[in-house]
Amino acid sequence: MKRVITYGTFDLLHYGHINLLKRAKALGDYLIVALSTDEFNWNEKKKKCYFSYEKRKALLEAIRYVDLVIPEESWSQKETDVDLYHADTFVIGDDWKGKFDFLKEKCEVVYLERTPEISTTQIKQELSK
Repeated sequence: MKRVITYGTFDLLHYGHINLLKRAKALGDYLIVALSTDEFNWNEKKKKCYFSYEKRKALLEAIRYVDLVIPEESWSQKETDVDLYHADTFVIGDDWKGKFDFLKEKCEVVYLERTPEISTTQIKQELSK
């Protein structure tokens, strides 16, 4: 069984997120999504989410491409998670291109192109007008 792992906040879930998850799942048999906790988002990323971790987790668990949702609590856990969950492939959006190449010693690293016309930032900007 080929295991794929990806990371994200997945706040204001939209079709760009679904596209990413669908393409990530197509790279293997089992998709693990590490979901940024509220504390990690605030303390490390300086982002406040609209939906709580539990609500974002429930939304992700309802998506057929997602097999397991785990908490992301630190930047450094990616290396540990790849080992712990026996991930064969690490997937993330191409806005992070090159940032996780150090994981290539442990697994395949794939940077997927983002859906260009949609983002959570864009949604928040439109709603604030």
